[in-house]
Amino acid sequence: MMLFSQARGLPVLTLTEADELGVVRSLTVDAAAGVVTHVRVRGRHSRKESVLAWGALHALGPDAVLVRSATAPAEVPPHHELPGLRILTETGDWLGTVQDVAFEPDTGRIESVVTAHGDVPAHRLLGLGDYALVVRAG
Repeated sequence: MMLFSQARGLPVLTLTEADELGVVRSLTVDAAAGVVTHVRVRGRHSRKESVLAWGALHALGPDAVLVRSATAPAEVPPHHELPGLRILTETGDWLGTVQDVAFEPDTGRIESVVTAHGDVPAHRLLGLGDYALVVRAG
């Protein structure tokens, strides 16, 4: 298991030439499916941002992210920054804010959302937008 905060800032390298594409800026999540779908990479020097589909990754480890292909995906879903976002139940109850997200680095499957009030398991995730992460009432 890995946390978003541990992935942020990792160098992103191509598998074949070990060229550094930049560093992980953030991860894009499909909350309803409970998976990480894309990695947003910020260039080290240019500050230009690129997006890689999760399927382009070869490995994500504690020291680096290795990618098979740096080709941009055909479709890029909307990105919502999870850390700092409020968490609401489907009935409108406030559960706090996202402090971090635990996920499986091999598959991108979300394990839980970390809050100051305890972890919210991934099976409760319903949707994600600009305003909040919506979860099933528990």
